[in-house]
Amino acid sequence: MATPHEKLAESLKLLKIEQDKGRRVFQSGDFSRVHRERLAAAGFIKEVVKGWYIVSNPVEKAGESTAWYASFFEFVSAYCNVRFGNDWYLSPEASLQRHAGNTTIPRQLMIHTKTGSNNNLTLKFETGLFDYRSKDFASGTDIVVKDGVRLLSLPTSLVRASPTIFETNPIDAQIALSQISDASEILAKILEGGNSVVAGRIAGAMRAIGRANESDRIVRTMQDAGYAVTETDPFQVPPKSLPTQSRAESACAIRIRLMWESMREAVISAFPPAPGLPGDIEAYIADVDDRHVEDAYHSLSIEGYRVTEDMIAKIASGQWNPEENSKDRNDRNALAAKGYHQAFLEVRKSVSQILERTEPGNVVRHDHHDWYRKLFEPSVTSGILEAKHLAGYRSWPVFIRYARHVPPSYESVREAMPVFFDIISKEPDPAVRAVLGHFVFVYIHPYGDGNGRMARFLMNSMLASGGYPWTVIRVEDRDSYMASLEQASVKGKIEPFAEFIGASVRRQMGEVPRLTPLKT
Repeated sequence: MATPHEKLAESLKLLKIEQDKGRRVFQSGDFSRVHRERLAAAGFIKEVVKGWYIVSNPVEKAGESTAWYASFFEFVSAYCNVRFGNDWYLSPEASLQRHAGNTTIPRQLMIHTKTGSNNNLTLKFETGLFDYRSKDFASGTDIVVKDGVRLLSLPTSLVRASPTIFETNPIDAQIALSQISDASEILAKILEGGNSVVAGRIAGAMRAIGRANESDRIVRTMQDAGYAVTETDPFQVPPKSLPTQSRAESACAIRIRLMWESMREAVISAFPPAPGLPGDIEAYIADVDDRHVEDAYHSLSIEGYRVTEDMIAKIASGQWNPEENSKDRNDRNALAAKGYHQAFLEVRKSVSQILERTEPGNVVRHDHHDWYRKLFEPSVTSGILEAKHLAGYRSWPVFIRYARHVPPSYESVREAMPVFFDIISKEPDPAVRAVLGHFVFVYIHPYGDGNGRMARFLMNSMLASGGYPWTVIRVEDRDSYMASLEQASVKGKIEPFAEFIGASVRRQMGEVPRLTPLKT
């Protein structure tokens, strides 16, 4: 008779076959009752709603949302395809956001259907799916499939979306408008419906983002077709302008530019004035060295490693000996600490260059891959990680634990990172370089692991460019730190994060500000 472990292995083989097809969402009928119950009991699948399951990690802690957020849109597509066939698509607003590269998992997702019941399906982690029975259901070329999800086309989304999208999601709206290469794309949809109000709104929005030619064409064409058009600007706050060439960039690259421009003033107001580059570079570097053990302890602890200051000091002094000590060789925490120390030495070199007045953006652009390789070299050498982790930017999707923010696709990373470093190089304010450099880096999440540590290295390198001290983010402030990053990623509110980092810097400068706990 087969043992329980052998039976579970049999069920896992069936699950692997489905996962190898790229599936993370299943119906009850995809497995026999015995296999389904066995996989669920072991934690390899979890029920979402009756009859529907997602792949999960059996070591996931209770309340962890990663598996659900990773499967959210695949579940939506699979569920809606079964229930509505091809007669569904995301609402105009949700379609527009997907076209604009907004990857945040929504609390409430609306779909339009032919046969829906105007019902809300309650899902995991306070998310929901509302099926709206549309009286004006789109068809044909108005519907496109993107990443497996049925959407309205970009022009149709802009024409059908509520005007409030320009107030509630201005960056999404601006990115969507920027992706319209020529007014004719959207004029065809406006003329089809003869909607002069929409024409006036789109024309006003185009003018607001600096595309006056397209705005004029929309108004003149509608007038020539016999419609009276009153141009109106739907943006509540004037949108930030983008350089002309950025319209040919990806949605992710445009989003980074817009976020940076819209957030920088809030950062400046949250920070003390920059002290300026120090005259005594050796003294500044000595101060950085003095903070290394404390910084390593807190930075690694934030990421969940169990390290001690004694362990870090042992590594820094060269007493860690993996060749002769098997405990040193196989201790995951010690390997992480060793990698952190190696990376710190590389960052220290970069900081020295910046203090010697080498342009900060070019320094981190050139050096950050070296930081990353040193960070994970011990784990790769020991065999804990595969060598591919040293290659550089990720080639797979990643998800952040407990976060509704889903990092951009790995294809977008290679488009976004050069833009990111260009922006840093052009940014005149060191506090903005530090705060938004940290935030945008973790927003993109360019690596498979280590993004938080890399972002804090980058932050401190940019703080050095203004003469601010090396600043330690303490593990006891982790909840406020992570919550403020999530606020910036999901809601576009940088103020909590800017105030958090500003307070941390003031504390490092000798002031004692109070860090207020923040909840999302």
